[in-house]
Amino acid sequence: MIASHLLAYFFTELNHSQVQRIDKYLYHMRLSDETLQEISNRFRKDMEKGLGADTNPTASVKMLPTFVRSTPDGTEEGNFLALDLGGTNFRVLRVKVADNGSKKVEMENQIYAIPEDLMRGSGVQLFDHIAECLANFMDQLEIKDQKLPLGFTFSFPCSQTKLDEGWSQGRFEIQYSKVETNYSPRSWVAESVLVTWTKGFKSSGVEGRDVVGLLREAIRRRGDFEIDVVAVVNDTVGTMMTCGYDDHNCEIGLIVGTGSNACYMEEMKNVELVDGDEGRMCINMEWGAFGDSGCLDDFRTEFDAAVDENSLNPGKQRFEKMISGMYLGEIVRNILIDFTKRGLLFRGRISERLKTRGIFETKFLSQIESDRLALLQVRSILQHLGLESTCDDSIIVKEVCTVIARRAAQLCGAGMAAVVDKIRENRGLDSLKITVGVDGTLYKLHPHFSTVMRETVKQLSPKCEVTFLQSEDGSGKGAALITAVACRIREAGQH
Repeated sequence: MIASHLLAYFFTELNHSQVQRIDKYLYHMRLSDETLQEISNRFRKDMEKGLGADTNPTASVKMLPTFVRSTPDGTEEGNFLALDLGGTNFRVLRVKVADNGSKKVEMENQIYAIPEDLMRGSGVQLFDHIAECLANFMDQLEIKDQKLPLGFTFSFPCSQTKLDEGWSQGRFEIQYSKVETNYSPRSWVAESVLVTWTKGFKSSGVEGRDVVGLLREAIRRRGDFEIDVVAVVNDTVGTMMTCGYDDHNCEIGLIVGTGSNACYMEEMKNVELVDGDEGRMCINMEWGAFGDSGCLDDFRTEFDAAVDENSLNPGKQRFEKMISGMYLGEIVRNILIDFTKRGLLFRGRISERLKTRGIFETKFLSQIESDRLALLQVRSILQHLGLESTCDDSIIVKEVCTVIARRAAQLCGAGMAAVVDKIRENRGLDSLKITVGVDGTLYKLHPHFSTVMRETVKQLSPKCEVTFLQSEDGSGKGAALITAVACRIREAGQH
């Protein structure tokens, strides 16, 4: 039921039947302990399915091998470039890694927008834009005459081919295959083929193609600079590597922002898609697709179905659509429209702005929940949406935002509980102490998301002591660190 303390704070009384009707429609979004445990159990089963050679082709959670076998050892050094593409903004970075006893990492970066027409246009246009951004950044730093090693964070589902060449040293091993024969022998990188676009991208001619090859082609078309692409990584892997640079217990990476995904270190003996049983390998889970098989249908609501059906990729990324920043605001908007049609909000009058898909931004959830007394903030947002609201309307909208954000955090926690318990069982431990590196605007900016998620993991995985370490720049810095390690290993192999 709508929390009574809200009524006390705002000195108002909602009609009792109105409260009951609202709770009736929000009831299925309030997840019980039993429900969360069941979701975690189902997630664990999908993890196992994704790891199996025979079951992977039909698995929703693809559990993609990354060929990253450990974290940095702290001796890496040099200057590196990094590209970070994973949402509506694209970043270019220069990262200086110093091995002077202090493991110092310095970064300079520039953020560039990805216009919507490029997100949905041709792949050639998209990669030409990326190359132009890279050229602009190198001009600013006056480094266009240098051929620096580059790491590419490409945060979309990719499959990496079985690799032909290997380099290994110390705690880290990464393997490469030569992608193009007309590049120098020093340009070695795993082939990374886009499986499917997510997060609103639909650029044609990219799915099924090697993204490193597309980047190189775009740079070649320009002809005004050269780069040495060394590594292509997912943002979750980059986050894990960045946090692992400072905390060697960090063996999991988590992103909760525009989209959501996770990676973790799995025992090689369980990774049936790759030969070998020794050691561990980082697995890019692509957990946003959990539920695409229908296993979450009994927990999804009509509002989730509406958001899914009207998305660019209906039927796909169903878990992500229940927990990530790209979709939470849209779930709230659908609920508000439904409540208004039922006469529970805004005197039954829907504004034209509220009818606009995407108009209720997820950042509104963070703003609305940032201060329990800030009903003026709620009313200001509603006014921006062309809605004439009462104090009661503001309380209801605040409650809807609370329920949706809490459910998202609990679902994320249920997935993470399955991961940490699997790691513990893999190692035959009665208890496990482990760190999760986390990045993403929803996790960072929402006032309660991280707390609810941590509480859920603790509740569902009592045998695991889990620390969540927030990454300040996981994806970009991580790509550079993986590139630094790869260069160290490569150079060692040439001596």
